[in-house]
Amino acid sequence: MRELTLFISKPLGVWWLAAAGFFLAFGWLYGANVKYSWAAGFLAVAISQILIILFWKDAKFGTVPNLIVLAVSSLAWGQSNFRQLAQTETEALVNSVKILPPKVLLETDLTPLPAPVQQWLRRSGMVGQPMIKIGRLTQKAEMKMKPDQTDWMKANALQYSVLEVPAFIWTVEAPMNKLLYFQGRDKFVNGQGEMLIKVNSLFNVVHARGEKLNEGTMQRYLGEMVWFPSLAASPYITWEELSNHSAKATMTYQGTQGSGTFYFSPEGDFVKFSAWRFKDNQPNAKRYEWVLLVEDYRTFAGIKVPSKMNATWRLEAGDWTWLRLEITDLQFNENAVR
Repeated sequence: MRELTLFISKPLGVWWLAAAGFFLAFGWLYGANVKYSWAAGFLAVAISQILIILFWKDAKFGTVPNLIVLAVSSLAWGQSNFRQLAQTETEALVNSVKILPPKVLLETDLTPLPAPVQQWLRRSGMVGQPMIKIGRLTQKAEMKMKPDQTDWMKANALQYSVLEVPAFIWTVEAPMNKLLYFQGRDKFVNGQGEMLIKVNSLFNVVHARGEKLNEGTMQRYLGEMVWFPSLAASPYITWEELSNHSAKATMTYQGTQGSGTFYFSPEGDFVKFSAWRFKDNQPNAKRYEWVLLVEDYRTFAGIKVPSKMNATWRLEAGDWTWLRLEITDLQFNENAVR
């Protein structure tokens, strides 16, 4: 070819062909969302760039597409690592649960509970059902990361919650725009909370631990009792009846304590949860009211639960509704770990 001024031997021509093959393989594997597609991308770029350096005069502009493929491969690598972390932690949590035939929640088990909580458990259909040891739920969500954000960011989330030994792991993925997306993982294990948020799977935006987060994560776990009603009978929770339609729950576990108030309709449906939570994990963090409101209900495995809810921070500058979510699937016990 007249455009090529440098001689290319047959062995080096084979390496050029190999590089092209790895690029094609990466494109196919990445498009098919294969876990280790990034390895083909890194290998393609490495071979190609070495050859470009050897034939710099003729091939130097190939560095530009190499940089693009390197960036995409790096994102695929980060995403794979994050998913592997979440999968490893989730498997450890799930494997810690002994799925034996659970005890059935009986009417006599309701006696120690406040009257509105008893009415809610009957209304939900929990009485006469096996106690929930572990639950798996999938969510569609819309989020606002800042109070002044106008557009809702769509997300999909998966959560496993364990009831006998209080714990949960929640993972979420959401596009922020055409170039940026974030992955998040919240967990509550051994009485301690942890929040991890990454942009494009590579850069930590939040990685928080601490006493304030422990308490706030426990309060979240308490509020999510409405998806796993038998948690109301947990030995780690004490109840205080506030009115005919409200009751305060306080959980104490592994040195962490958190509380929140549940509100019910006259018919016995859960309608609202309120807790005074630390808004962040800074030393000077302040408590604000955090509210969950129900928009709709569905029945899963014979148990009626809120299927659409929104979460709001009541701040000094005004209410910030930052989350709207819908439960698309909810499984209990054996079905949750299949």
